[in-house]
Amino acid sequence: MKTLDEATAPPSKTQRKRAMEELQALGEDLVTLAAERLKKIDLPEELRAAVDQVQRMTRHDDARRRQMQYVGRLMRDVDPAPIRAALAAMRGESLEETARLHRIERRRADLLADEKVLYEIANAYPSLDLQHLRSLRRAALLEQERSKPPRSYRAIFQLLKDVEGSAARVADDDRHDEQ
Repeated sequence: MKTLDEATAPPSKTQRKRAMEELQALGEDLVTLAAERLKKIDLPEELRAAVDQVQRMTRHDDARRRQMQYVGRLMRDVDPAPIRAALAAMRGESLEETARLHRIERRRADLLADEKVLYEIANAYPSLDLQHLRSLRRAALLEQERSKPPRSYRAIFQLLKDVEGSAARVADDDRHDEQ
């Protein structure tokens, strides 16, 4: 158990160094992201510019190392929690994202088991191309029957994921407009 003096004492040099290394690693995670994924994360302009600069550096030399240290320095002025959450969501590590993916997998399985689910999906997502989904369903059933690679099976998942994601973004935009 910590004493009162230990609880109010400033962090030790080791603790500060560990925190800086964690921020540096978080900066490295940002650098490895594709440009379109990086745009989805809310970052200060100075940090975004520094990350872009590192991404443009092709050689892994001292200049890149110094630029990464600069990214780590800029990370000290930023709240890392939203960045960590965004990266976890992109990797599918968040509980919400995992639950969403499982829900889509169940819907795909239900669709392949019963064609009536097709109309439930069409009612839930009016912008969905019903004819395309129906043809993907038929192709996926044929793939399963003939033990072929599951291209259409995966395409159904991707289609449902995209449609659900765009519906969620529209709902988010509506909520923000109401406020």
